[in-house]
Amino acid sequence: MPDSPVLYVLNGPNLNLLGVREPEIYGRETLDDVRALCERAAGDARVVFHQTNHEGVLIDQVHEAREKADALVINPAGYGHTSVALLDALKTLTIPIVECHLSNPAARERFRHRSYVSPVAAGVVSGFGPLSYELAIKAALGLLQERGGTTGRSV
Repeated sequence: MPDSPVLYVLNGPNLNLLGVREPEIYGRETLDDVRALCERAAGDARVVFHQTNHEGVLIDQVHEAREKADALVINPAGYGHTSVALLDALKTLTIPIVECHLSNPAARERFRHRSYVSPVAAGVVSGFGPLSYELAIKAALGLLQERGGTTGRSV
């Protein structure tokens, strides 16, 4: 029986403040609530869940996913609109990538309309609050299954 797939869920800046930061936009659920939702949605897959407020740390986590993950869900938060370095790191992955956002960036300020992550993601799920994560996980695992299971993981 093959190993369970490993799904990395990476979260960018300010997501540690979920539940208190602009709840009218991001909701009242905390990041711990989102983590629990992700673990439930992943079923038998193993979820590795990280959040950081530091761009370099997020890039290091993408590099780690390159070696240890079978699929990636990423909510880049503000770095999605600003970080070419994050784009370059994501371009090194050969695993399915799904971009995820709690809010709908296209319905918000103009600077949020551009994403440096979207060009390398298989798809984007946004605007559904924490449900966005559940849908993104199901999409990532579905893409992985279409590819015939685990891919690219060296550990």
